[in-house]
Amino acid sequence: MKVGLVGVAGVPLRKHNVKDARLDQADKLVKADNKTYAFVDIVGEEEASTADAIVASPEGRFDLIVKDLEFVETRLERNPPAAEKAVLERIKAHLESEGVVAEAGLTPEELHLIESHAFVTAKPIVVAEAADSATFDNFWVHVVSAGGYISFLTVGGSENRAWLIRKGSTAQEAGGAIHTDIQKGFIRVEIIGYDDFVAAGSETQAKHANKMRVETKSYVMQDYDLANFRFKK
Repeated sequence: MKVGLVGVAGVPLRKHNVKDARLDQADKLVKADNKTYAFVDIVGEEEASTADAIVASPEGRFDLIVKDLEFVETRLERNPPAAEKAVLERIKAHLESEGVVAEAGLTPEELHLIESHAFVTAKPIVVAEAADSATFDNFWVHVVSAGGYISFLTVGGSENRAWLIRKGSTAQEAGGAIHTDIQKGFIRVEIIGYDDFVAAGSETQAKHANKMRVETKSYVMQDYDLANFRFKK
């Protein structure tokens, strides 16, 4: 996941661990050689247009709104088709009220009409106050969720690890986050819900309590599912 910073100082532009306390808890319940957090790739303002989400200061958020508003006004001056014009007028009113495109309530059809314009504020934007900069390792958990991502876990053996995937990803797609061979050769996935895992006190106890499910490739992954993939090598 790629996150763009706008107006936020003091955060290095590099990969940052998403230090989710749920992985810490899992690591206490299942022995493994290593613990590996999911990570986000933090980029600067010049790459914000290609990011999955944006973290902005209050001033940075306002600057992005102004940028999109200027584009809308320019586009409207060029007399676009009626359907597009109607959507742009709605966006213009929303931006003038200091709202962002992502929260303008546009339908999928309306979004399709303006997708080529690549409005920056159509991306999820999380506002970071000055106090957040001191605890950004924890702040990324919120950014990941706001940006439309979840995590799943693989535990035991050499590594307890969290993997980022988009919300709505299937089990087969989640396998691809680990390795393309898992996605291509997917047979099934064994799933234990995170709450069931913690309540049981271990992966083994969760299995004994019949909390493990066998799911097919079309299963939609849930946040912090424990997953064990079976695939043809």
